[in-house]
Amino acid sequence: MLKRSIAMVRLRCPRCLKGKVFRSLWNTHDICPECMLEFKREDGYFFGAMYFSYGMGVALALPTTIFLMLTNVSQWLAFLIITFQLAILSPLLFRYSRVIWLHFDQYFDAR
Repeated sequence: MLKRSIAMVRLRCPRCLKGKVFRSLWNTHDICPECMLEFKREDGYFFGAMYFSYGMGVALALPTTIFLMLTNVSQWLAFLIITFQLAILSPLLFRYSRVIWLHFDQYFDAR
């Protein structure tokens, strides 16, 4: 389980845990360069990754929200700060949600 977790943090393939999933900031490889696992199986395959992205976004924004509520910052300023925070983190959310989705799918599909 530790190897799989490290592979997710390093954005690696769910099967071989070595191949890079992304070829650039926004584009995934179609297949793993190491083990030839097909990453893009069909249109809409990564739709499920949105659930992971949403959950991670909430988990990252919640501490900031609580802090801002406790410091009595205006609602508009809090909204702008949280929106800015999530906009800055969106590339990471995008990448990690896709990799987590691939690992989730591989874990349950391989059984």
